[in-house]
Amino acid sequence: MSAVWRASRAAVHRRRVQTFVIGLVVLLSTTTIIVALALLDASSAPFEKAFEKQRGPHAVAVFDPATVTDAQLTGRKTGVSAAAGPFGQVVLDLSGTTGPVREGPMTVVGRADPGGPVDRLDLWEGRWPTAPGEIVLNQPPRDGDPAFPPYVGDQLTLGGKPFTLVGRAYSLSGSADAWVTPAQMTDLRPTAVQMLYRFSGDVSTEAAVDARLAAVTAGLPAGALVAAQQYLVVKKEVAADIAVYVPFLATFGVLGLIVAIVIVGNVVSGAVVSGYRHIGILKALGFTPRQVVAVYLAMVSVPAIVGSVLGTVAGTFAGQPLVNEGFRGFGLDVGVGVAPWIWFAGFVGMPVFVALVAFVPAVRAHRLSAAEAISAGSAPRTGRGTRVQRRLAGIRLPRHVTLGLGLPFARPGRTAFTVAAVLLGVTTVTFATGLTATLGRLSTLQDRASGQVEVRPSDGHSRIGAPGQPPQEAPARTTRTDAEVEALLRGLPDAARVTATFTQPVATVGQTQPLTVNFLSGDYSAMGYQDLLTEGRWLAGPDETVIPSKFVREHGLAVGNRLTLEIDGRQKVVTVVGVVMNTPFGPAGIVADRQVFTGLAPDRVVLPHEVQYQVQLRPGGDVAAYVDAVRAADPAVDAYDTSQVSDLEVIIVGFSTVLSLLLSTVAALGVFNTVVLNVRERRRDLGTLKSMGMTPRQVVTMVLASMTVVGVAGGVLGIPLGVLAHRYVVPAAADAGRVTLPHVVMEVWQVPTLVLMALAGLVIALLGALVPARGAARLTIAEVLHNE
Repeated sequence: MSAVWRASRAAVHRRRVQTFVIGLVVLLSTTTIIVALALLDASSAPFEKAFEKQRGPHAVAVFDPATVTDAQLTGRKTGVSAAAGPFGQVVLDLSGTTGPVREGPMTVVGRADPGGPVDRLDLWEGRWPTAPGEIVLNQPPRDGDPAFPPYVGDQLTLGGKPFTLVGRAYSLSGSADAWVTPAQMTDLRPTAVQMLYRFSGDVSTEAAVDARLAAVTAGLPAGALVAAQQYLVVKKEVAADIAVYVPFLATFGVLGLIVAIVIVGNVVSGAVVSGYRHIGILKALGFTPRQVVAVYLAMVSVPAIVGSVLGTVAGTFAGQPLVNEGFRGFGLDVGVGVAPWIWFAGFVGMPVFVALVAFVPAVRAHRLSAAEAISAGSAPRTGRGTRVQRRLAGIRLPRHVTLGLGLPFARPGRTAFTVAAVLLGVTTVTFATGLTATLGRLSTLQDRASGQVEVRPSDGHSRIGAPGQPPQEAPARTTRTDAEVEALLRGLPDAARVTATFTQPVATVGQTQPLTVNFLSGDYSAMGYQDLLTEGRWLAGPDETVIPSKFVREHGLAVGNRLTLEIDGRQKVVTVVGVVMNTPFGPAGIVADRQVFTGLAPDRVVLPHEVQYQVQLRPGGDVAAYVDAVRAADPAVDAYDTSQVSDLEVIIVGFSTVLSLLLSTVAALGVFNTVVLNVRERRRDLGTLKSMGMTPRQVVTMVLASMTVVGVAGGVLGIPLGVLAHRYVVPAAADAGRVTLPHVVMEVWQVPTLVLMALAGLVIALLGALVPARGAARLTIAEVLHNE
């Protein structure tokens, strides 16, 4: 064994470049694999991971305190693994606020702290209430932009009583809309009592959860259980949102795994094959076949172990922010670390894979005699590629170029692996480019449709301020009417078009729930909303409506359907004439002219703070100057610059950029290794060519020409795969999000773009080949002709 280790150590020391390449390739490949596995792992069950981390309740049960006591509730343990409560609960009307929290009924619960055995809340801003008159709202985390109304420190009115907002927490299960102290809840006179249950046993179906809840509430007085909410209902809602990310994560994850495996296999097997001559020498010195195999397994395992350890650490640091940022916006804290099995795959799985890849050619080599091994290791076997070389000799190109073009055919197996690596790199770059172009075009359409400035008059209670900026003190409610605010916006410099949106839930005949309707007035026909159409046409009259694609799926609506809207007995029939991807104003809902609402509720006075105004400026208009002009004209009317990149675009582009760079670098290293092995095998040929007058520049050209074939082949084959992935994955992501994309956002492939993608393969190949090509050119004739 000591002889094997000495020979292995000597081989590692002597082949420094090869050792370095193996270590670097394994490092980057392991990094890629860890990131890819982290993405796949996070996308496989993000809700379950976040739910388990919060110890979310399988059931939120609400009881009538008049019929059941706290002792009766806490004493019931049948099938319960953990429970929290009882917590006092009351429904209060919220008023005096703007922003994401809408006025209306809110479920308020009294809790002493955000922790506990069940439903451990994520208190991500501010603090927990400790005194009367303090409240915490249930809202998803928004890292980097916590300043959105209502602000921490704002005064809210619930049930006619003032409260100070002291923090924001998030319950994935939605167990409450807000929390106060238990003492405060006593003063509010709770009308219900809440219990949070985690059950043991099967909770995978709604029927199973119902059975568990029935067991724990059995024997309670009739009517004690007022209501209950299963976690599976919340899971479905969250899954519909995060499903948009899953196809992208899965695609990049699979590509990363395949590229890493192909490159490592190519590099390691090539290292063993290139060492056939050394194997023959070892056999001539008396090494047994098993010892020869052990030498080469040890030789490749040393850099592989170092590379896998460093790669696992690097992959953890790279994958962690990608995963956390990707799901944090949904309130899904999937964890700050990479799963232990992924660490195991990096630390143990990669060295084992390297050893297995090296074992196959090493076993094949150990069957050769010493003379055969030395002969096989000197150069590729006679006849390989000679037919191609003879045909290339007839082409009117310099001889050193044709020699280079024929080199890949001498080692067809190695060349095939290298082409596969470049192909997958180009596939990734092509897919990422198409994805970025689609998101960019989609963002442009939405920006054009939503206007450049959004205006919201104050309601006289909440403070106002641009997102991310310090909030201003609440001004008095504007004295202007809705029409006067619109006239003000039109009269300011650079204003071109103004649309006012008033949103109202409206009962609809034939629908079990009211439909949210966005009533438009102003220049909505010229604002560019029609660019978001996926079917039909835009509004042309007050008897028509346009619906978002999400409603097509959820409510079974389609172009040509008629909807009967009803308010206080008055009805209005509107016809669906078009479908849009989404509504760029207000909440998701159908779109209709304001005249429809006027006809349904002629006596209803629409207040300015109930309206959202969108303004498009003339070409070249100064957005910042217009925003300042609005605020100066009426301090009770605030304006915001809407030009911002969506979280989805930032996250997806970040994923694609990181993975594209990683995979392109790994592919280039694969080319680098191939050229190093080819140069090592053809040292005598290079010496002969140099002795015949080939210049160093011609040597570089010959080596680069050999990889040109690989780059072009990989580029040409990788483009269709990348385009196919784009055509399949992007619509799949949109379908998962229950929306339909406009056709124009998918038409991103133009001839110049495809040419650039084809050149990407060539660039990857040439960059990988440049360094070893220059090294080959610097070799002297005496050095390359000298035997080992």
